[in-house]
Amino acid sequence: MGSQKVQSTLVGRLLELDRLVAVLDSAAGGTAGVALVGGDAGIGKTRLVTELAERAREAGFAVLTGQCAELGDALPYLPLADALRGAEGELRAALDARPVLGRLLPGSADGGPESASGLTQQQLFGSMLGFLAVRPVLLILEDLHWADQSTRDLVVFLSRMLQGEHVCVVGTYRTDDLHRRHPLRRVLAELKRLPSVTSVELGPLDRGEMTDYVAVLGGTDARVIDQVVGRAEGNPFYAEELLEAALGGCSMPDGLADLLLSRAELLSDSAQRVLRGAAVAGRKVAHDLLQEASGLDDLDFEESMREIVSRGLLRPSGDGYTFRHALLQEAVYTDLLPGERTRLHAEFARLLTAREGAAAELAHHYLAGHDLAGALAASVEAGRRAERLGAPAEAHRHFEQALGLWDRVADAERLAGSDHGRLAMRSAAAAADSGDNHRAVAQLRRLPASAEVNERLAYCLIDADDEEGAIAAAQAAVEAADEPPVLARALATYARALYWTERHDEVEALAVRALETARASGATDAETSALITLGSLAALAADIPRAKELLGCAAAERSGDLAIDLRAIFQYARVQYESGDLAEASVTVDRGLRLAHETGLDWSTFGTDLRFLRLLIHYVAGEWDAAEKVAAGFGIRAGTSAEATLSSFALFVEVARGLPAVEERLSWMEPFWSDDVLVSYMGHGLAAEHALWHGDPEGALGHVHAALDALYPHDPGVVRLGATGLWALADLGRAAEADAMLERARVPTVVGPGSGIRGPMGPEGMAWLARAEAEWHRAHGRSGTDAWRAVVEAFDFGFVYEVARSRWRLAEALLADGDREGARREWERAVETAGSLGARPLGEALAELGRRARFTAAQPGLLTGREQEVLALVAEGLPNREIGERLFIAQKTVSVHVSNILGKLGVSSRTQAAAVARREGLL
Repeated sequence: MGSQKVQSTLVGRLLELDRLVAVLDSAAGGTAGVALVGGDAGIGKTRLVTELAERAREAGFAVLTGQCAELGDALPYLPLADALRGAEGELRAALDARPVLGRLLPGSADGGPESASGLTQQQLFGSMLGFLAVRPVLLILEDLHWADQSTRDLVVFLSRMLQGEHVCVVGTYRTDDLHRRHPLRRVLAELKRLPSVTSVELGPLDRGEMTDYVAVLGGTDARVIDQVVGRAEGNPFYAEELLEAALGGCSMPDGLADLLLSRAELLSDSAQRVLRGAAVAGRKVAHDLLQEASGLDDLDFEESMREIVSRGLLRPSGDGYTFRHALLQEAVYTDLLPGERTRLHAEFARLLTAREGAAAELAHHYLAGHDLAGALAASVEAGRRAERLGAPAEAHRHFEQALGLWDRVADAERLAGSDHGRLAMRSAAAAADSGDNHRAVAQLRRLPASAEVNERLAYCLIDADDEEGAIAAAQAAVEAADEPPVLARALATYARALYWTERHDEVEALAVRALETARASGATDAETSALITLGSLAALAADIPRAKELLGCAAAERSGDLAIDLRAIFQYARVQYESGDLAEASVTVDRGLRLAHETGLDWSTFGTDLRFLRLLIHYVAGEWDAAEKVAAGFGIRAGTSAEATLSSFALFVEVARGLPAVEERLSWMEPFWSDDVLVSYMGHGLAAEHALWHGDPEGALGHVHAALDALYPHDPGVVRLGATGLWALADLGRAAEADAMLERARVPTVVGPGSGIRGPMGPEGMAWLARAEAEWHRAHGRSGTDAWRAVVEAFDFGFVYEVARSRWRLAEALLADGDREGARREWERAVETAGSLGARPLGEALAELGRRARFTAAQPGLLTGREQEVLALVAEGLPNREIGERLFIAQKTVSVHVSNILGKLGVSSRTQAAAVARREGLL
């Protein structure tokens, strides 16, 4: 009775609701957000998010709600599967188009590969991101304190990657369940640091709110209300139970568990039996399953259920029932006698086995029912299903549980369908796929040595940067291999382990042997891996035609392993790009991006690497609008090194265009500069350029030295950093330091092939070295005209922006040499490029040079027809909006034209442009 009133009336919590509605409103406006709602059991979390869901529906959001269960840590993605069942309309079509998500739904085919794949989870995460972007969605995940690790990882992923989607994610959790080592504690601490995450903590209602709440429940007697309010201590659920007991003529027990059980004890014997069965089943239970477990006939079961439902203990839900509150289920379950609990678990295991129920649920009931053989078989099957669903952490947990039972069960190998060693290897692979490389290595080292074990151990140790251990394990794998496919994989892994070591010269022979063995035995994954290694070796040796041939072969066919296929395509595109073949690289990258998208791997390691390469190609080719569009997908907020790396890619265009996002992006990246070499190189290097454009060469030099300190002396990134540092030293006039900086920049170019460090520099690297040498001349007060002309030629393989930037310096050098006409030609070409790219800092530098040199745009043809139209309206004093309306073009396009005009006229303001235009007769 009272509970129905509560469902329609929210008492208190208005401030908390306002905070949640603010997150929802932001999502409606295109800024995705996450809210975490915490509080003690019964404090009103569900009621609050139910109110939010109503507001969301009124605002046009689709609402998807999923709930964790107490055994949910064994059931991968349980709340997500629960939520996806509610998908309708556009969302249902989007779900049907994403099979990896469809596998989560009840009744779907398992699908997926039989063996573990580290990419399956990434596919699922990427698919979920795309699914949520279809339309405005409120996704509610309740009781996250019971969530499995894969669900927790998904919440973290969504919190970080959702940016401009119309999506609001809300998670609830019990604060009183979070003991010191609870796995959700670390996740909450991580998420609450993100600006996209709003934390809402529900405390007890105050006395006035509690009084109102009890009145809404149906309390009318002032004495009873006062007793309830005094005893409930601000907890709405406790108050509801206390009032129910008082109105039912019962005494009010001291503890909540006793109070809940006192209501259950009022049931008939048959109804209590049903309720106890429901408690063993969990928070939710199907009608037919519960009836069979109760042993009652149809009529008796229906009467018992009517009695239970009428007292508000269970509620109908779909084709079954749910407990009104998790606390009630916990109280009834805890009150069961040990023998009673074991018997009921065994009965549910028997019934679920006959129904082919969820393997994880079966394993839970078998174990609780002391059927160890059944638990072992179900655990292995649950692990296999978790693999196929992309839940490696849960797969590892189930496999470990089976291995723990192995010696206590007769005929374990038959029950598991696998021998102990292979199951242990599968468990280790699942641990590695879940990111727990340390556990995977420890588990593999405990196994009896074999070729397969050592090959997998070497693979894990390569990822763990244990060079010595990886080499030893790979060598042992090669020596022990007695089957050609195993030998091929061992040889390919051995070659990878040696690639960056002092034994680099041994790699080619091993890779050739791996390739021959793989082709003879049909081990396509090992064949592709060997081709990638050989192609990379050829690139290091500057044999670009051979490198392209080998990597082209690797990228042309599917090996059966998506990770290897994407790696092959990326390496092929990388060599094409680094050799200056931008058009070829574009085609290859786009093919890789299509494969990543079609397989749901946009956010996998190589999926993001391919997008970065796509951005670089756009950037170098002068396609900056396209580059900026790619960069927009990386987001600014960074909470991990991987995210900081992604964020740093966007800086290329943002710094070159002088966009306001640069400062914010750098501030988010800064905490990771000391932890990650690539983030340090990208962040410090581009922060240095940003500082130079803003007249701070001293600050730029600090960034350069910080980045150089993080790199190995032979790293190719040293060349670009050295050139940037020499730019700063030239601006400061510090010639002596410039000598040392140039020597440092030259180091990577003198290391030849076969060193295990790097091979000859590509055209871009050599162009940066030419830039460094030209800046060295400037630091020594020389014009360096020939040096700057060499820089222009070196970057002319297709690097549009750097050619323009080099022409700027060449124009300065020509002016210093007295060649005014030559300087003007270079200046005009640079101005044209800077304007077309929207390179504002370069455009301003060119405008300053134009003012000093007294260059004007009076010569015919320098302004385009459209620019002349825009200039005429600028001279009339019209703002960009009105100019756009007059000429029927976008305001942003007008802004680009105005920037071009200012650069070409060598001025810095619209007023100056109008004055020059009148003076030169351009109007």
